[in-house]
Amino acid sequence: MFYMDLIFSLICMFLLIICVLVGVAFLTL
Repeated sequence: MFYMDLIFSLICMFLLIICVLVGVAFLTL
C-alpha cells in the first residue's frame, strides 16, 4: 500500500505543476 500512496502523491504533484504552468502561461498571455 506504500507504493499506492507514493504514486498518488506523485500524481498530485504532477497535476499541481501543470496547474501552475497553465496559470503562468495564462498570465503571460
